Amino acid sequence: MSLTEEYYDQIIARLNETRRETADAAGDAARAIVKAVRNDGRVYVFGTGHSHVMAEELHYRAGGLAVTVPILAGPIMVHEGAVAGTVYERTSGIVAPILERYGIGPNDVMIVVSNSGVNAAPVEAAQFGRDAGATVIALTSIAYSTAAANGRTRIADIADIVLDNGSPPGDAVLSVPGSELKVAPVSTVIGAVILNAIFAEVAAALSQDGDAPIYRSANMPGANDHNARLVRKYRGRNPHL
Repeated sequence: MSLTEEYYDQIIARLNETRRETADAAGDAARAIVKAVRNDGRVYVFGTGHSHVMAEELHYRAGGLAVTVPILAGPIMVHEGAVAGTVYERTSGIVAPILERYGIGPNDVMIVVSNSGVNAAPVEAAQFGRDAGATVIALTSIAYSTAAANGRTRIADIADIVLDNGSPPGDAVLSVPGSELKVAPVSTVIGAVILNAIFAEVAAALSQDGDAPIYRSANMPGANDHNARLVRKYRGRNPHL
């Protein structure tokens, strides 16, 4: 079997397991988000390094909800300096000044994404959300964070709801022949599926209240006017629109 085939098999098997294992937590997450939106709240999404991809995945996306707000800051992402970003995400005190600009409050939900779940920035972000009264949802790997913790607090210890992506310590799942190294991480693929599935349930619930605030693809008929209305409504609390 080629590594390509093995990777596809791994992803399919892991997604099936994740669907079973996260069913209850995903349902709780969907209900928390619906409650927040009905109270005019927002869903803030935070991650450092490659985990920030989840924030962008949900932001201004065709088929996505306009209530999502990505928390984006160059120093803790990868595009302005990946090596420095790794240092920053492990440095205490970095995230509070970043998060304070967003006005996170008790009617909101905050999704904190961290595969290892123990670095200072995501842990402090989860605590920030909790202190603000928001419902905190952790998207993490329980296996990885347990192995990495060494007595440290994990985002899973702080969050109200925990979504376990099931990835192994180190994230990569395929052994390279003739090497001790591994390739093919799984956390991003699985994380995106988990979140999009939850937001599909959220959209279905919100549609019962009327039109759910769902973006259309910019190349579809009527999309420009439709999306412009959503941007006007939600721009006030989303600095990235």
